[in-house]
This record gives sequence, C-alpha cells and structure tokens, in this order.
Amino acid sequence: MIMSLIFDLFFGQYSEYETVDIILEIVAVVFGFLSVWFSKQNKIWVFPTGMISTLIFVYLLLKWQLLGDMMINAYYFIMSVYGWYIWTRKVDETHVTPISITTLKEKKASIAIFFATLLFVYVVYKTFGKWTNWVAYIDTITTAIFFVGMWLMARRKLENWVFWIVGDIISVPLYFYKGFTFTSLQYLGFTIIAIFGYLAWKKNINKNLQTA
Repeated sequence: MIMSLIFDLFFGQYSEYETVDIILEIVAVVFGFLSVWFSKQNKIWVFPTGMISTLIFVYLLLKWQLLGDMMINAYYFIMSVYGWYIWTRKVDETHVTPISITTLKEKKASIAIFFATLLFVYVVYKTFGKWTNWVAYIDTITTAIFFVGMWLMARRKLENWVFWIVGDIISVPLYFYKGFTFTSLQYLGFTIIAIFGYLAWKKNINKNLQTA
C-alpha cells in the first residue's frame, strides 16, 4: 500500500503520457547524464551526447507546451556546436583552449546575457499567453541562469559550474511539480556532478598554475 502511494506520488502522472514519450524522456535523461559527466571529466564528448539529449527534450517540451524549457534546450544545442568548436580550437600548434577563470569582460557579457534572457523569455511567455502563474517566473529565472552557464561552459570557464549548481537546485523541485519525475531526478544528479565538476576544474587550473 505504501509502495503504491509512493509510486503514484512520483510516477502517477506518467499514466497520461504516451509510452514513446516516456521512453524518449528516459533516453534524453541518460544522454544528459553522460553529457554532464563528460563535462566534469573535461572530455569533448560532452557536446555530442548533450546534443542528442537536447534535441529529444526540444521535441518533448514543445509537445508539452513548456516554452521556457524548450528554449533552454534549443539554446543548449546551438551552444554545443559553438562549444565543440571552442574546445577543439588550438591556441598554438599543440594546445587547445584550456580551462580558465572568467575575465572581467566575460563577467560583463554574462550579466548582459542574463538580463537579455529574462526579457526575451518574458516576451515569449506573454506572446503565447503563458505568463499565467508563478512557474513562469521561476522558468524565466532558471532559463537566464542556464543560458549564462552554457555560454561559460562553451568557453571552458570554471564559473560555469556555479550557474549549473544554482540552476539545477532550483530545477529539482520545479520539474517534480511540473510532473516530470525522471527529469527532476536528472537535475538532482546534475547538482551532485556539477559540484564535483567545479572541484575537478579548479584542481585542473591550480595544477596548470603550478606547472606554468
């Protein structure tokens, strides 16, 4: 009886979903985990795995009319292409773009991206009549946080993890409230990996400073 109640609490909403959509969400979650794990490991596979996950989520979120979340994933896909280029671009004959600290110019750009995203998402929600409850406010903020985080990750900046951690923590209860338990659990996992990702990248920077 208790197990049945727990199952209904976490997964009851899936009874209304098409089986193919449930499978697609699980596949997207798996590739999402792989992408974040590869990012922590500083591996280029972060981008192809992430692109698979985001493409699936764009389809699902558009179908479920979650415009803010859909735009986040569409942006992820675009920035993955950009990041793939940046991460493989050689800064000299033997070295590719290294992990580094955000510069003052990049901090200013991050602030600009954050507020521009807030305005953009607000306009989209108002245009499509989705600015109707408190979830829209949270969606707008998390979208702005993730936009900055993805841009900094594409540029291989340590601080990207700070934005991921904050955004992931907010997203765990938000997606559960929306009825997407698998995605909520994904963001819980993302939070843990992001913390270790920050520590790993910081260690990488300190190591490079010692050997410079």
